Amino acid sequence: MIMEFNPNNKVVKLCLQGMSKEEKGEPEEAGKLFLQAWNEATYDFEKFIAAHYVSRAQTEISGKLKWLETALQFALKINNDSVNSAFPSLYSNIAKCYADLGEPDKAKKHDELATSFQDRPSDKGPFYHGTKADLQVGDLLTAGGSSNYKHDLKMNHIYFTALVSGAGLAAALAKGDGRDRVYVVEPTGRFENDPNVTNKKFPGNPTRSYRSEAPLKIVGEVTEWVRLTPDELQKWREKLANNKGEIIN
Repeated sequence: MIMEFNPNNKVVKLCLQGMSKEEKGEPEEAGKLFLQAWNEATYDFEKFIAAHYVSRAQTEISGKLKWLETALQFALKINNDSVNSAFPSLYSNIAKCYADLGEPDKAKKHDELATSFQDRPSDKGPFYHGTKADLQVGDLLTAGGSSNYKHDLKMNHIYFTALVSGAGLAAALAKGDGRDRVYVVEPTGRFENDPNVTNKKFPGNPTRSYRSEAPLKIVGEVTEWVRLTPDELQKWREKLANNKGEIIN
């Protein structure tokens, strides 16, 4: 079973709570929440995420290695676009553990695996872009617009996702007075994982978010997706307003 990334998933919520404890300097409480997430995980995607976080809470290198290899085991079983971008980081961290344990051959092997998985998205879509702009099939979406999240920032890339719910969220948060629109788009050039979300809070690129310097061509429009409630949307707006992190542009 493979899910679309859902911030309301019980395992994801426990990991977010654990991260909050980490930020407050409470590593033991964080570790308990991560372990609870692991114990409540029921399928491969949840187990992959939970094991990744349990590994972070380990104080012994051998414990960290055990949980990283557990996370890798589930990532390899899933082997889809939501987790493939986690492989370079997973293999690099495993290599570091082996190096710290004095096993250079195993460290070298995993470093080479990390390099072999280096970042080139394999996602074939379909892809979506959320906005309030009224556009037509055949129109091109180009980089250079203002950020929805920092009004004084001119974006060097155009962003899109393979999750229609993610595009719907972007449409709801976009500036403008028009209705929320989600367009089906085709990249016209090379694209990359969105570095603002990939291997940040969660391993890999579970939101399947991408960006490109080349235009996106509109090939259709979606009218049905799961929309946020006004309360959920307000929470997202507050979260973005309070976000002090820098946007990688």
